Amino acid sequence: MTDPVAGSSRSAGWSLRVLFGVIGLSALVLGYVGFERLLQARPDVAHDPYDVLYYDLQLFVFGAEPFQDAGPYPWQLQVARFAAPLFTLLAVAEASRLLLAAESRRLRARRARGHVLVCGDSQFAHMLADRLFADGERVVVVRSEPFGPLEYRWRRYLGVVGDPTSPEVLRGAGLPRAHTIYACSEDDDRNHAIANTANRLIQDRRQPPRVYILVRDSEMCLSLQARRLGAAGSSRLRLDYFHVDDVAARALHRHHPLPSGGDQPTRILIAGTGTFRRALLVETARHWRASLADTPGGSVVPPLRVDVVAPDAGTEIALASSRYPFLATVCQLTAYDLDLDGVVGLGRDRYDRIYVCAPDEISGLQFVLDTPALWQGAESAVFVPVYRQAALAAAFHGDSRHDLLDEVHGKLRLYPVLTHACDARLIAEDLTERLARLIHERYLQAQQRAGVRLGDAPAMVDWSRLPESLRRANRAHVQDIAAKLLDLGCVVAPRHGGTGDASAAGQAIDDRIEELARLEHDRWCRERRGDGWTYGDPRDDVQRRHPALRPWEELPSDVQEQNREGIRALPDVLSDSGFELIRLAPPVPAQRRGPRDAA
Repeated sequence: MTDPVAGSSRSAGWSLRVLFGVIGLSALVLGYVGFERLLQARPDVAHDPYDVLYYDLQLFVFGAEPFQDAGPYPWQLQVARFAAPLFTLLAVAEASRLLLAAESRRLRARRARGHVLVCGDSQFAHMLADRLFADGERVVVVRSEPFGPLEYRWRRYLGVVGDPTSPEVLRGAGLPRAHTIYACSEDDDRNHAIANTANRLIQDRRQPPRVYILVRDSEMCLSLQARRLGAAGSSRLRLDYFHVDDVAARALHRHHPLPSGGDQPTRILIAGTGTFRRALLVETARHWRASLADTPGGSVVPPLRVDVVAPDAGTEIALASSRYPFLATVCQLTAYDLDLDGVVGLGRDRYDRIYVCAPDEISGLQFVLDTPALWQGAESAVFVPVYRQAALAAAFHGDSRHDLLDEVHGKLRLYPVLTHACDARLIAEDLTERLARLIHERYLQAQQRAGVRLGDAPAMVDWSRLPESLRRANRAHVQDIAAKLLDLGCVVAPRHGGTGDASAAGQAIDDRIEELARLEHDRWCRERRGDGWTYGDPRDDVQRRHPALRPWEELPSDVQEQNREGIRALPDVLSDSGFELIRLAPPVPAQRRGPRDAA
C-alpha cells in the first residue's frame, strides 16, 4: 500500500534526477564540440583530442584555459560554460543533502511526538512498521542493522540505528513522547530489556505509552501475562505480551467469519500439530460464542461441531478444554488420533471449513495441493496457515485480475500468519482490554436478568458503543485485580484444570466477599471523582452526577450486591482467558496493608 502523497513526491524526485543527468551530459557534449570548433579557428594553438577533453572537464570547475583569450566563442561553448557550473552546483547540493540526511533524520526522530516506536531487526518488526506507516501512523524504527539510502526512501519513515536496549538510543528515537512501543526483536530477553529501559525513561509521564512485547513461545506468553496481571504495586505502564498466533487467529474470523444459520450444525475440521492449532481452536470457539450472543432471542442455533485430527488429538482437546472451560459449552469436540493422511478418510463428511496446521508448512501445503479430496470435502475453503510463504499467499490471493495461481474455485486459502498478526488494532486488544470487555458483557447480562433493558442507561450498550470514560472504568477494574489478589493471598496462573487450588481461591473470595466488595466500591468512587463526577440523585451524565457516589453503608442493597457479584465473577472472568486463581498464602489482614492498599 503506497501513500498517494509519498508516491507523487517520489515521482517528482526521479524527474529532477533525470533532468539533472540531462544537464550534465549536455554540458559535456556541447563543451567538447564547442572547444573543438574554437581551437580549430585558432590554428596558431597546437592541440589534440586530449586537450579538448581536458578543457571540457575544466568547465565543471568554473573555468577553462581557452577562456583566457577574448571571444567570440561558438554557441555550443556558450551554452556549456553555463550548464557545466550549474551541474556542479546541483551535484554539490545533492551531495550535501545526502550527507546531512542521516543527521536530519536523527534530529527529526529525537524530536518526534505522538508517534509509534518499533524496536527490532526481525521480519515481523519490518512488516509491522510498514503496516503502521500505511495506516497513517508516524513511525520511528530502532534497529541494529544500518538503513540503506534506498530503504529510507522506499519506506519513508524515520529510523535510528543502534542498540534498542540503550537509553540513549531510545531517547534518540523520541521514546519519552511516543504513544505506543513495540518490542519485536528475535530474542525474547532482548524484548524484555527494551521494556525495562522504556519503563525507566517514562516514569514521569502522566499518560505513559502502551508497551507491547513479542514473545515467541505461546505458553511463555500466557505465563508472563499472568505475572503481569498479578503485579501489585507495578508501574502505571500499560504493558502486555502478545504472540503472533493469538493475534492472527483473532484476525482470521474477522476477515473470514464462520457461516451460521440453517438447520444443520456448522462443522469445521482442524488437522495437524502446528503451533497455530491451539490459538485457532480457542478463537474459533470465542467467535462462535459471540455470534450466538447476536442471535435473536428464541432462535435455536445448533452447536459448533469441531473435529480435530492429529496423532495427539485427544490429548490436545483435553488440555485445551481444561485450560478454557468455555470450549465444552460452545463446541462439540471430537478427536481423531490419526496422522495428517487420515484426513482423507474423513472425506465422506462435508465440512463447512477445513484447516490444515502442519508443523512443516511446506509439507502441509504440498499435502493440500496434492489432495483433491480435501477440496471436495470443504463447503467453503481449506485454510493453510503459513509463516514464511507470504509471497506465495499473495500469488494465490492477489488482485482478482492478476492472480498468478489458481485458488481451485476459491477452495484453497493460504493464510499468512505474520501478515495478519501485524494488525495494530488487534494487538491493542490486549489482555486488559479483553478482560475489561468481558467484565462489561457480564455486567450487561446481570442487568438484563434484573429487568434492565439495553439502552436504558449509558452503560447498557455494547462495548463498541460504550463511552470512553466507562471503558476506562472497566480497564481500571482489571488493573486493580492485583490489589485484590494481594488481599486474598492468591496469585494468577495459567489454568491446568486442577480443582483443589481453585476451590481454595473460591473459598478465599467467599470469606472476604464483603470487604472486597467494599474496597472495589471505594476504588470506583476514587476513579469517578477523579474524572469529575459528584454525588447526585437522580443520575445525570451531562452534569456528571451519580447516586452511588457515597459511602458503602449508604448504598442500596441491590448496588451492594452488584459489587459482590463483580468480585464473585473474578475466577470466571480469568478462566475465559486461560487463567485461574491459586491460593498461595493467607490473606493479608486489613491492618497490615501498606499505604497503597489502604488508599
